Amino acid sequence: MPERRFPSHASIMSQPVPKTDSGKTLQQFLSERVGLSRRAAKAMLDGRSVWVNRRCVWMANHILHTGDTVEYPRMVAKAAREQPGSARSPAGVSARKIPILCETEHYIVADKPAGMVSCDGEGSAEAALRAQTGNPALSAVHRLDRDTSGCLLFAKSAEARAAAVEVFKTHRTTKIYRAIAIGHPPHLPMTVDAPLDGKPASSRISGEDSSADASFLRIRIETGRTNQIRRHLASIRCPVAGDRVFGLKTARDPKLLSIPRQMLHASAIELADPLDPKSEIKAHSPLPADFRRALRLFGMGK
Repeated sequence: MPERRFPSHASIMSQPVPKTDSGKTLQQFLSERVGLSRRAAKAMLDGRSVWVNRRCVWMANHILHTGDTVEYPRMVAKAAREQPGSARSPAGVSARKIPILCETEHYIVADKPAGMVSCDGEGSAEAALRAQTGNPALSAVHRLDRDTSGCLLFAKSAEARAAAVEVFKTHRTTKIYRAIAIGHPPHLPMTVDAPLDGKPASSRISGEDSSADASFLRIRIETGRTNQIRRHLASIRCPVAGDRVFGLKTARDPKLLSIPRQMLHASAIELADPLDPKSEIKAHSPLPADFRRALRLFGMGK
């Protein structure tokens, strides 16, 4: 059965499950109907980008039945098809070049794209930058979630990394994020001081814009706990748009289905150079295109 467009949002692909596919797993259905390898289909599911009957489903072995409706963002499926090893990936897909926002003698601040892990192996931003700069010693000082875009600090040597890690431990860095959240915080500006994993965590939140059902927020984090912003915003019932883990599990608004990833962007970082205190590392990353599209979708931004 051919794909049909979701009537209100062309960025959503919607496929009813025909009788011939009843009993198939969701992973098998995506592989066959979207034209993906099983690995790429699993990656889509792991990214919480697939909805069955308006509920986010990430279990690969979820059994489908006649009349179920499977939906996913068009851009997520396109990106999955273009991954090396996918059933329809174009030959010779080259590594993505990562923009460098700031560079000093010892450090680089790169503009990490969404959909790429920060470090740990092939396909990571760290591996891409090592190849791009010709420096095999280059290493990430901190991490951003796979689907979080923006400023990521890299050290050019083990000595530089160790010095920067010490700076991060003492919270002598300024890290600013932008987020699109579903709903509205109880008041702005506000600070969320809520421990995470038994450790203190603080997020300062202010407003950039708002619409009837969403907020464009600026967040400065005083600490850097795992998934801190996503967890803190979820705790005040304003989850990050597109967050399939801490956010909404059921979508009544079709706009939510068209969000390809969590709308969280590391827009700025600033710190004294750990190996040269008289110098400063300062970088700003502009909002990426998918973030700006999401702002417009919710009636915000220019």
